[in-house]
Amino acid sequence: IFVLSGNLHGGSVVASYPFDDSPQHKTSGIYSRTDDDEVFKYLARAYASKHPIMKTGDPRCPSDEDETFKDGITNGAHWYDVEGGMQDYNYMWSNCFEITLELSCCKYPPASQLRQEWENNRESLITFIEKVHIGVRGFVKDSTSGSGLENATISVAGIHHNITSGKGGDFYRLLVAGTYNITAVSVGYMPMTVGNVVVQEGSATEVNFLLRPTVILPVGPQTAAPTVAPVADAPETPASHQPVQPQDFHHHHFPDMEIFLRRFANEYPNITRLYSLGKSVESRELYVMEISDNPGVHEPGEPEFKYIGNMHGNEVVGRELLLNLIEFLCKNFGTDPEVTELVRNTRIHLMPSMNPDGYEKSLEGDSTGVVGRNNSNNFDLNRNFPDQFFQITDPVQPETTAVMSWLKTYPFVLSANLHGGSLVVNYPYDDDEEGVTSYSRSPDDAVFQHLALSYSKENSEMYQGNSCKDMYPDEHFSHGITNGANWYSVPGGMQDWNYLNTNCFEVTIELSCVKYPYEKDLPGYWEQNRRSLIQFMKQVHRGIRGFVLDATDGRGILNATISVADINHPVTSYRSGDYWRLLVPGTYKITASARGYNPVTKNVTVKDEGAVQVNFTLVRSSSDSRNKSKMKEIMADGGTRDPTTKEFETLIKDLSAENGLERLMLSSSPNLALYRYHSYKDLSEFLRGLVMNYPHITNLTNLGQSAEFRQIWSLEISNKPNVSEPEEPKIRFVAGIHGNAPVGTELLLALAEFLCLNYKRNPAVTKLIDRTRIVIVPSLNPDGRERAQEKACTSLTGRTNAHGKDLDADFTSNASQPETKAIMENLIQKQDFSLSVALDGGSVLVTYPYDKPVQTVENKETLRHLASLYANNHPSMHMGQPSCPNKSDENIPGGVIRGAEWHGHMGSMKDYSVTYGHCPEITVYTSCCYFPSAGQLPTLWAENKKSLLSMLVEVHKGVHGIVQDKSGKPVSKAVIVLNEGIKVHTKEGGYFHVLLAPGFHNINAIADGYQPQHSQVFVHHDAASSVVIVFDTDNRIFGLPRELVVTVAGATMSALVLTACIIWCVCSIKSNRHKDGFHRLRQHHDDYEDEIRLMSTGSKKSLLSHEFQDETDTEEETLYSSKH
Repeated sequence: IFVLSGNLHGGSVVASYPFDDSPQHKTSGIYSRTDDDEVFKYLARAYASKHPIMKTGDPRCPSDEDETFKDGITNGAHWYDVEGGMQDYNYMWSNCFEITLELSCCKYPPASQLRQEWENNRESLITFIEKVHIGVRGFVKDSTSGSGLENATISVAGIHHNITSGKGGDFYRLLVAGTYNITAVSVGYMPMTVGNVVVQEGSATEVNFLLRPTVILPVGPQTAAPTVAPVADAPETPASHQPVQPQDFHHHHFPDMEIFLRRFANEYPNITRLYSLGKSVESRELYVMEISDNPGVHEPGEPEFKYIGNMHGNEVVGRELLLNLIEFLCKNFGTDPEVTELVRNTRIHLMPSMNPDGYEKSLEGDSTGVVGRNNSNNFDLNRNFPDQFFQITDPVQPETTAVMSWLKTYPFVLSANLHGGSLVVNYPYDDDEEGVTSYSRSPDDAVFQHLALSYSKENSEMYQGNSCKDMYPDEHFSHGITNGANWYSVPGGMQDWNYLNTNCFEVTIELSCVKYPYEKDLPGYWEQNRRSLIQFMKQVHRGIRGFVLDATDGRGILNATISVADINHPVTSYRSGDYWRLLVPGTYKITASARGYNPVTKNVTVKDEGAVQVNFTLVRSSSDSRNKSKMKEIMADGGTRDPTTKEFETLIKDLSAENGLERLMLSSSPNLALYRYHSYKDLSEFLRGLVMNYPHITNLTNLGQSAEFRQIWSLEISNKPNVSEPEEPKIRFVAGIHGNAPVGTELLLALAEFLCLNYKRNPAVTKLIDRTRIVIVPSLNPDGRERAQEKACTSLTGRTNAHGKDLDADFTSNASQPETKAIMENLIQKQDFSLSVALDGGSVLVTYPYDKPVQTVENKETLRHLASLYANNHPSMHMGQPSCPNKSDENIPGGVIRGAEWHGHMGSMKDYSVTYGHCPEITVYTSCCYFPSAGQLPTLWAENKKSLLSMLVEVHKGVHGIVQDKSGKPVSKAVIVLNEGIKVHTKEGGYFHVLLAPGFHNINAIADGYQPQHSQVFVHHDAASSVVIVFDTDNRIFGLPRELVVTVAGATMSALVLTACIIWCVCSIKSNRHKDGFHRLRQHHDDYEDEIRLMSTGSKKSLLSHEFQDETDTEEETLYSSKH
């Protein structure tokens, strides 16, 4: 609630106060007095008295040199009448007192005058702010509870202007020095007056009010709630730990469910996190509630569990049970030992509704119907997953894509899919090769039977095996479980996809004979299933668990394979090397293996209770240790590097961890206010504004001009802008290559402001800027941008430059456009970037090189990794369903595709960057609409912010190295060849940097005059691998030992010298006999030398041609080529 305000104007030098108009609305001369006239005059004088011109009352403005104001202040209406003024509105409709300050005679003075204006107003501004503390202040509270009373009225006797208290009961009332009687009034309370309150010059006098309620409720012992008799099958629990049961038993439609989830996320923030996987066909959020003692974070070694409900929209019991389970876990955490232990040791994810659209179409009381079963596109989601035996021809639905992406993101170990229409737990496989009803056994059939029984045993009706006999008299399931395909064949089922494509074991649980029971029956379903739900979750802690570690540095190994002898179903390790493998009791032979490591096998006995911890430490294979004397890999925690380097490596690892970037964004300055697009003029002023406000970390340069002579700006952000630092990675962001797609431009401007705002405020952002050279080119095609129109989603107007040329087809050796040449010559050809990210529009996906159709793509794994990193950090891009109106059926797995496979074309910027700039580049398509309304910009920034920041983190990974000789002298311009394809050259100081996908990579280092070096390096997913390459002088000549070559050469030279002497002697004798003939020969010697020179030149040119012009080289050959 504002207390005091100043509205700054220009055109005179005076402080004006309310009222600004009068009932007569006479042009001027009418003093329109407020009830707080003395306060307003005091405030106006406070400002004017500190202003060297204003206090004189004689501003001598050229527009009216005779105009004067006593003490430099005036009543607004007395000066001139203003209807609808802001200062009057403040006073009449809020608690705020506002005056209007005219600061200068000239409304828009020259910039050279601004310093003097600051000097004139500095003391006045500070003095005026201090006046917010005059008068009285205090609290209005309930005398019984002590809680603050909001909106209580504070009135001062003799002044007919009241204010109100804030949310906490606090109030502030500006008054000049004097004695006052002050009253506080609130609805439902007795008013209270404090008399003879003395207000002095300076700080406010504190006055507090304790108001008594008009009706006082009796306070006494409350009647205990009736206890519910325990269910006969439930285990006995000590009376002191009876768990609190859910009370919310009713059918939750989507808005109701949404409020329920938000409520519990708000009430239990320490153990919950509400998030969405994406949207349904009808744009309903696919909510998931996470429950954990450390929500939002994967704790290494802690397994992850999930329940999914309501896959079929008309099967609703699972939906309601999961909402009940959320309430049960939240209310009993910290008091019930079983719940507390489960939440502390398990990361639980509960998805109440996978098909919210279908639910809204369903009907209460439906027993066997199909209305609402399918999603809004009328597809059965449990027939929509890729199948091992049959080709699923139905298009993959948004809900299916969201869940598949979810399963690829989290290391789930165990899951259940909750259905209705029967009473049984069914387990994989759901179908077989023949598509007939028969037992289809998975390699883990014994584990699945155990898991199914763990649920059915706790549900007495289910365990009987024939609970739905009235509806299905011939149906019987022994102990309430069944193999899926043995019940009926289901191709495209979710549980099989879980088992075959992830580490997760999933079963399908049919919870009720009636699909959509009446609301009155819901409490019974909770009682029937609550023990089963808990017991099944506990099974995630069975089998074996542990870590797979690198013997060299002790770090966890990502994607190591853990296999069990005689069970053909391996699982893989997560980021910290942690793994979980469900097994029934028994003795097993377990093997852990990883690419580039020697496998390790252990014999393990699994017991009936709890998981056995089995850790594996793998030694790198012998090939990795070659040439270590010449090429040394620097481990993350070794060496004598400075502490700041170690600290930065820790930061990169933290930011690479799950939710690391989320924590960075939460700790950074508030979100930016993106509310409009920037024209070329606005963009230029914005960039200049950043440089003027942050001169120590920014540098603005002009790369060139467009066809219509607009500047192509490049903004560098670094702790040492415009200073060469070859040891630091350099990243560029480019947008606006197509002028009709300006979203990328706005995102890059937002990124630039975000980085500047958080420098020296957010430690992580500060360190990233200190260690990275960031170059932002926000608008490559400013001419096209000026022609494009907002809200033109499919229009191509402005796509090309002013010459009608698509700039993304002009990056060739014969580039014709000034914009293209500027980027090529001043950025790409400098070959000093490690990564480039280009932003475009027209879809929601990422493409990687090449756009030009080629047979193979060298280093495809790394290029795809970079593209996937961006997509995976975007809330919907990774789902692969852009759902653009003009291409609604487009399906891009993972949201990532090679450019040529999407829209292939020649002369693209990314292809040129890779080929000639030795820099991988990805293109991000940020929105289906080329030019969406400005109102969508905040959402687009929120969607892309994390992905953009992930690129700043990723550029610090891969391989960083330095090349030097034995004396420690850096070797620049050495050639580093990785995986026999990627080539980079060392920079000044011998530095090189190349981004690579996690895993093992081969390195070959070549330099003139030195022996080639060969080795292998392991790239981590969360840190750079640093190497030092030490060259030996090359002692071999023509492949032979130097000593042998020197000896042979010496003997040969001696023989030549001797032969030459003999020939000279013979020629001398002959010359004396044939002197005239010798003279005639010399007459033609000059011509002969010319011929020799021509032959030599031709030979040299031929040699150079063969040495440097490989006839197989074409524009298709790139940095990522292995043709050499």
